[in-house]
Amino acid sequence: MTFTSRQAITLSAALSVSGLLLIPANFPGLGGDARITLVVFALATCAWIGTSLDDTLVALGAGLALTVTGVTSPDALFGTLGDATVWLLICAFVLAAAVAGSGLAGRAAAFLVGGARTVRQLIHLTTAALVVSAFAVPATSGRAALALPVFLALARALGGRKRLVVALALLFPTVILLSAVATLIGAAAHLITVSVLWEVTGERVGFHQWLLLGLPLAVVSSHLAAEVVLLVTTRREDRRGPVLITAEEIQRHSERPVTGRFAPEETRCLALLGTVVALWCSEPVHGVAPAVVALIGAVIVTAPALGTIRLKDALSTVPWSLLLFMATTMAMGMALTDSGAAGWLISGIPGGGAVPTWAFLAVVIAVSTAAHLVLQSRSARSSVLVPLVVAAAPAAGVDPVAAALASTAAAGFCHTLPASAKPVALFADVPGTPTYTPGDLLRLSAVLAPLTAVLVLVFALAVWPLFGVAP
Repeated sequence: MTFTSRQAITLSAALSVSGLLLIPANFPGLGGDARITLVVFALATCAWIGTSLDDTLVALGAGLALTVTGVTSPDALFGTLGDATVWLLICAFVLAAAVAGSGLAGRAAAFLVGGARTVRQLIHLTTAALVVSAFAVPATSGRAALALPVFLALARALGGRKRLVVALALLFPTVILLSAVATLIGAAAHLITVSVLWEVTGERVGFHQWLLLGLPLAVVSSHLAAEVVLLVTTRREDRRGPVLITAEEIQRHSERPVTGRFAPEETRCLALLGTVVALWCSEPVHGVAPAVVALIGAVIVTAPALGTIRLKDALSTVPWSLLLFMATTMAMGMALTDSGAAGWLISGIPGGGAVPTWAFLAVVIAVSTAAHLVLQSRSARSSVLVPLVVAAAPAAGVDPVAAALASTAAAGFCHTLPASAKPVALFADVPGTPTYTPGDLLRLSAVLAPLTAVLVLVFALAVWPLFGVAP
């Protein structure tokens, strides 16, 4: 077996760190469980960074190692699969399968994008549609797959306006990734963050609270990103020409009608989705947990008389590998905290309470924004960063909830390389259609990364306190 330079460096680093940690004379203040946890985390992180091993396989191996060594109990490892957040995501994927098969996405695209008459209107209406899709389809990769036919229809309609097509190709994954923060089910990393906060601080961030904090940030960051995409990929003459996207253009890439009367199954699906989202948002009023609401919706949408999809078909769309990865990394994050490893790591950071709140959050956001260059999985980034951030926040006099949310929101930026995120990779290679190059991504990231980081910091310091989460 031959090793690349990156793999060799990663392996050397992992073995060096592990060797230092396993020698009892080193770091006398570090307990046995904490040592084992840090070794497992170092090996897992290096495997995620420097090898081609499946992320879920690495996470399962790490979780098993923590359990066999007694750092965590079997109940703690397997119990995460029964966590309410996991059930919420499973049921959300079932609902998303019904929405994807109903044709509602095509109708929404024809309704919104068909009203555009200028390039800027097209860009911002597309952005608005992609933000709304966060409520219907969980996980960014699922939304990217659902949006790809819409992009193809727009690309065909725009004909020879290559730079505008490239701008749209950049816009779709950019907005999909940035708008995920709008909802709790927007990314598995959000559920990991919520679970860590619950285990460590006892504070439960519900769907409605996440919505209040995340939706404004998603809307502002997405439309800001749309302007940045226009700026870095098009010229003034590209933006001057009129556009006209007809429903017929959208229809060519949709198997279901995008105009005309709604079919009965479309009406039922739309009503059910609207009801589920309304119940999620009004949890403080009725007190029904979001996972229970999602389960009710999933049962109804797959019921023989009322539903629009068979349960077997809907469950086949659930990314079970992602759920296993998420559950295992949740257990790893809890082990990092419970073993004292996170506290020990944070104790070595100078400053403590002398660090200003804004400076602490700025460092957290900067590290989280840049983390995608090392860890490509958003869930892996949250499983590593959030326990450390939550442990460090009290010492700096910062609310752990604000710090964890800021880290998770900033980690949603992953646009620098085609391999940085699945939506970016998907839209980077569209046969027969002009799309972006790695150079286009680098130019976009050079502008968008600092803007996104500053925006998250502004929200954490000035906007989220209005909703009860003060740093």
